[in-house]
Amino acid sequence: MTSEATPLTSKAELNAELKALLLKAYENGIDVEGAFECRNGVEHPDWDVIVTEVEKNEHAE
Repeated sequence: MTSEATPLTSKAELNAELKALLLKAYENGIDVEGAFECRNGVEHPDWDVIVTEVEKNEHAE
């Protein structure tokens, strides 16, 4: 699950990759809630990612 292995061309593909990554981490006992700094060197922008758990509604998948 890296950008080299799977080129992303849409927000839907990005969402699917993020969903798979978070689920994999959660299933391996990693607390995925919180803030994560993504530093990418001088040639790319940096990001701050915040993950929060949301309450499921009765129609959730």
